[in-house]
Amino acid sequence: MADPIFRAPKGTHDILWPESARRRALTAVFADIVEGAGYTEVVPPMFEHVEVFHRLGDATDVVRKEMYDFLDKGGRHIALRPEQTASIVRAFSEHRPTVPWKAWYEGPNFRYERAQKGRFRQFDQVGVEALGPEDAHLDAEVIALAWLFYERLGLRRVTLMLNSLGGPLDRARYVEALRGHFSSDLDALSADSRTTLAVNPLRVLDSRRPEDADLVAAAPSMLDHLSDDAAAHFERVQAALDSLGIPYAIAPRLVRGLDYYVRTTFEFVAEAFDAAQNAIGGGGRYDGLAEEMGAPATPGVGFALGVDRTLMACDAEGVFDAPTTTVDVFVVDTTGGDQALSLTDELRRAGLRADRAWDARSMKAQMRAADRSGAALAVIVGEAELESGMVALRDMRGDAGQETIHRSSVIDTLLARLQ
Repeated sequence: MADPIFRAPKGTHDILWPESARRRALTAVFADIVEGAGYTEVVPPMFEHVEVFHRLGDATDVVRKEMYDFLDKGGRHIALRPEQTASIVRAFSEHRPTVPWKAWYEGPNFRYERAQKGRFRQFDQVGVEALGPEDAHLDAEVIALAWLFYERLGLRRVTLMLNSLGGPLDRARYVEALRGHFSSDLDALSADSRTTLAVNPLRVLDSRRPEDADLVAAAPSMLDHLSDDAAAHFERVQAALDSLGIPYAIAPRLVRGLDYYVRTTFEFVAEAFDAAQNAIGGGGRYDGLAEEMGAPATPGVGFALGVDRTLMACDAEGVFDAPTTTVDVFVVDTTGGDQALSLTDELRRAGLRADRAWDARSMKAQMRAADRSGAALAVIVGEAELESGMVALRDMRGDAGQETIHRSSVIDTLLARLQ
């Protein structure tokens, strides 16, 4: 076994082919959907001044326990991004693009959390953020884009959980109601939840500890503490989703893990997973976040979807398989390699995916390599073919057998066969 120093650090993993190609394909599906809705890609830095992420909420686990932060060589307090919404909003504040500003992103984030199946300390997400309008229809649009993405991947066992956290005053009233509810039977709470209650009562609702279950189930509902404006906004979101035919379940204790959320919050859960760890994405409104970062008051809404957990859901449902090959054509050359050199270059310039063998290996060894490559066709050049200006074309995956064609027609023949 390799020295631990030369293994991927705990909570990380190497992503090799074909899984790497599957991830790239997933991102391509996502980009196609959101760019078709007017969202443009933004690539924020992987680290920011730590104050950017303090806007997530100093009482959140992400900020208190999970951020990778450090002093750089210039003495600046820096943090690897634990999520990307804050970075996108910081970019909005810095560059002040015209609103509505609709952005999408993809890439890794970093959190020092307990490593487990589907949860890593470096994890990829795809997501969108839309800043400017406070229209409830925009909430519905971002939800619909995520829903379409899951459909495009082939997922059918995903449930949308929906809630509203109201405005800041609604949230403050609800926090006090929760504090009173949990404090009335403090001894029944787990020790961890008692600590959480003192810092942020909303986070107690996230507890999965058995001793907290009854008190959490009996907790007040956020929906009973909404102002008239917040309730009307939430009703309009629901009406929009109904009109789009997107099913949802109201989850009055859904609060998400970050403190910037207001009004609409939502989560996507995979029914193929255990209920304790079934969230594969989520988001909501964060209407005050831009102002906290120095921009004019600007409403915002968005989501982030976990790539690892989405692919696990695909595995559970048997959809969106990894590719089985990287090439269409494999060139076999037993004349020394010069023909393979020129042929693979010609094929690639014609838009075909082509590979070859190396080190002047035998015909048998090269054909084994051709078979392992997964290529549909092999182009074979031996001494006889070289002298006659021909090549042999062998079907590697079907029953078409082998034919001999003129060297000059190889591109047209391959393009026709691979359509």
